[in-house]
Amino acid sequence: MLVSVNPAPSLKEFQSLMERTDAVLNADAVSRKTYYSSRNGSLLEDDVKSALDQCAKGTPFENTIEKVSGQRFPDIVAAKLYGVEVKSTKENHWTSTGSSILETTRISDVERIYMTFGKLGGNPVEFLSKPYEQCLYGIAVTHMPRYLINMQLPAGETIFDKMGISYDELRKMDNPIAPVSKYYRSRLKPGESLWWAGDSAEETVSATVRLWKNLSVEEKRRHTVFGCIEFPEIFSGDYDRYSLWLTSQGIVDPHIRDQFSAGGKEQMQLSSGEHFPFPGVFRRISGNLDLFLHIISQKGEALPLENCPVKGKKLSKRILLWCDSVSRKTFIDYEVSMDALCVLFFHASYQSIKDNI
Repeated sequence: MLVSVNPAPSLKEFQSLMERTDAVLNADAVSRKTYYSSRNGSLLEDDVKSALDQCAKGTPFENTIEKVSGQRFPDIVAAKLYGVEVKSTKENHWTSTGSSILETTRISDVERIYMTFGKLGGNPVEFLSKPYEQCLYGIAVTHMPRYLINMQLPAGETIFDKMGISYDELRKMDNPIAPVSKYYRSRLKPGESLWWAGDSAEETVSATVRLWKNLSVEEKRRHTVFGCIEFPEIFSGDYDRYSLWLTSQGIVDPHIRDQFSAGGKEQMQLSSGEHFPFPGVFRRISGNLDLFLHIISQKGEALPLENCPVKGKKLSKRILLWCDSVSRKTFIDYEVSMDALCVLFFHASYQSIKDNI
């Protein structure tokens, strides 16, 4: 990277440089439309640098412009303090997908960045430069969360305006994904989930996708039991939330019902000694009591307890609350379901421990 030997130019001088650069590029594009239409991202960076060099003559930026080699952010640096990120589209619009919100490759000395955008489709080919943060309207996820660009974005409609946090505040955070996921989570509609951010701002999710049939036996066992605990509506045949969560873990199951219903009815004992036929999903609990107890005892994992005032108390209380939640959702009579579950977990009837709920 070139090191400036001139006094640090002001932001106003940099803005003036970018305006002149736009004028030079747009004038050149009038006579060389075919040339610019054929340029790819890297080659267009060379064109922008050349225009910057031309416009920098006789200014504090002269001999300080450098196209940065390698995968660094931004693409071009001027006087060490300022940067230019070059983006383009072959279409006739001013929108595109931008750079990562993480900015892990950002050049540390650069304080302010402009976006120079080339609209290479349509007629005429046009260029427009704006402060970087003023043209970012949203975030999308490819292999990582990336900004969405709109060079004609009205004032007050950036993603930072929507989140109530400035660009500089966000980029300097240790975990910028947390406020982003919090914002998008607040906008979710029923039945929607942030597949790329898990169920909380701190949760990590898989970067790969696997089919359920390719999981190990132990992985299948754990995900199934976890689903029974965290999504009690499964016991009424509602798999929507569990399906969304499973997808966030990088797992796709086209036959998700079979995880819970395969194997026919489960005969469960009542306190009277009688055996009663329950849906097959109950077998996932009765056959995996050790794993069930381990998962439900982990702090914060049992979502049915999320808003309960006794959350975090002894394990028996957690289990009773879960039994109550499941029994209210299953098609089995509530009293019968609670009785069978209490016998399963406590070797006692529901009636004998009712006062503990």
